Amino acid sequence: MASGKHIYDLTLLLDPAVEAERREQIVADVADLIDRTGEFIGRHDWGTRQAAYEVRKKAEADYHLIQFRGANELLDQLDHNLKITDGVLRHRIIKLRPGTPDPPDLRPSAVPTPEAAETQPQEA
Repeated sequence: MASGKHIYDLTLLLDPAVEAERREQIVADVADLIDRTGEFIGRHDWGTRQAAYEVRKKAEADYHLIQFRGANELLDQLDHNLKITDGVLRHRIIKLRPGTPDPPDLRPSAVPTPEAAETQPQEA
């Protein structure tokens, strides 16, 4: 891809009340649009978790992070499509600065539980 295109993070908060198949289709449609007009870099599915505050009267959301490279036209298309897509509670596109660290692994299986933290040996 052209070096003039920036790298972006797209954070998607999907309604967990929507069928899992439909939520997966929303993410697949976004990835398809990125593949057609930009460069898909990566995807991180963080699962359903408690939101810091209610979004559209929902206390939980299904979180997804998609990283991509693209031009302004792609950003406009993504923004428009996600605003009119049922099942999307909120989305945010952020331009990454050079040197930004990789996103954390927040998958439910990767986040230690308090019980697991108590059983792990402490480093001195």
